Amino acid sequence: METRNGNRLLLRAAGFREMGIFLFLMLMVIVISLRSPVFLTWSNLYDIALDSAILAIVAVGEMMVILTGGIDISLGSGIGLSGMIVALIIKDHWGIPPIVAVGMGTAIGAVLGAFNGLLVVKCKIPPVITTLGTMSVFRGLTFIINYAVNQGQWVGADKFSVPFKDFARGQFLFIPNLLFITALVYVIFYYLLNHTMTGRKIYAVGGNPEGARFVGINVNKITFLPYFLTGMLVGTGGVLWVSRYTSAQTDSAQGFEFMAITAVVLGGVNVTGGSGSIFGVLFGSLLIGVINNALNVVRISPFWKLALNGFIILLAVMVDKLISRKMNAVLLERRNI
Repeated sequence: METRNGNRLLLRAAGFREMGIFLFLMLMVIVISLRSPVFLTWSNLYDIALDSAILAIVAVGEMMVILTGGIDISLGSGIGLSGMIVALIIKDHWGIPPIVAVGMGTAIGAVLGAFNGLLVVKCKIPPVITTLGTMSVFRGLTFIINYAVNQGQWVGADKFSVPFKDFARGQFLFIPNLLFITALVYVIFYYLLNHTMTGRKIYAVGGNPEGARFVGINVNKITFLPYFLTGMLVGTGGVLWVSRYTSAQTDSAQGFEFMAITAVVLGGVNVTGGSGSIFGVLFGSLLIGVINNALNVVRISPFWKLALNGFIILLAVMVDKLISRKMNAVLLERRNI
């Protein structure tokens, strides 16, 4: 009787993993605020939300790639490249509206994502090798283009129009533009993943590629799609990054891919594909934002960020594996009853 009750609680806990992440997030906020009252000020919370927004947007793409059993570690370089190209264009064409600039970045990112997807699908190169290579290619192109067009100088705030600089910090219907865009992205991709046949196919391909192929799913097409969509989100994030921080640098968003992967894994997405919730990714992104901000508030060395992100990934994967193993044992026991 006790075993059955424990199994029932385990399944219930696995089903409400997002709530556990949310509660842990609230616990972190309470602990940090006790250490530093500045943390809970409105201006600081506002900065956390804006800083987490770009991560949350890009993490949606990383989630979809991981759902199919792949991984994309070229995200940071893609943000840097798309942001640099758009910044260099805006530098000489101040009249370009911010929304058009975002569209340009999205288009550039789509090309980068399509390139990743084609290498994985058509050339059959493992995703980790593909994106490891393109991570260097995209970062190298950022340097090359910047040196060719701008003599290697950073594109600073004085080179951007006021509307562009205000775009990421501005508001729409009293909602910060960055948060509005993030909410829009989550609504769109929540619908895609949970209420469309394409979304179901993405989960199916990640859960059992051979089974998906057997029932008639075009595995290559479904595998390519997340890389393409991720590229679009990366391109969007690149322009928002430049607008948010009012500069385009050759090393912008370096290491950002690991933060996105941390947010996804921390959000409960299975690292081998097939399961995960978009809201878990949102909470994971917020948790990363809170941790990074807390390290600054309590004046802990920023070098701890990288180590902490790595530790979080390892811990989240171990917990995920433990829960998955226990759940499989419970389900097997139920079948044998």
